[in-house]
Amino acid sequence: MKARKTWREKLEKEQEPKIVDIPPRMEKRVGQGKMLIPKPLDVDALIRGVKNGKLITQKQIREKLAKDFKVDVTCPITTGIFVRIAAEAAEEDLRKGEKRITPYWRVLKGDGNLTEKFPGGVGAQASRLKEEGHSILASKGKKPPKVKDFEKYLQKL
Repeated sequence: MKARKTWREKLEKEQEPKIVDIPPRMEKRVGQGKMLIPKPLDVDALIRGVKNGKLITQKQIREKLAKDFKVDVTCPITTGIFVRIAAEAAEEDLRKGEKRITPYWRVLKGDGNLTEKFPGGVGAQASRLKEEGHSILASKGKKPPKVKDFEKYLQKL
């Protein structure tokens, strides 16, 4: 039986970004044209650039990558998966004793909500954001908690 890949191995998987036609099933949501399928390390690199006290959204990541690759959109599905891989790899690095890890907790959903799929869930993300001076608004209904006035803290990419 083959050993499971580490998150770091998934993050550093040898692959090239791909540019494809937007699939018909996604056109209603993202429009027509060309779509980038990024590589995990491209997503990780953008997250690594987020300064202490600043935030970014997954939407900003997608827009920056689309602009850099001169395409209409970046795939929202793979981008979300790669943000998660970067987060899990960062936690692996932390467990190995590394001090400087990818600050994935600074990545929010487009509406400022926290991300349930990060290591430790929204509780762990909220704790780290509070340590950096952010206020967290309680969740409403099924929506996860949100960073108060998150727009003021968005870093330009």
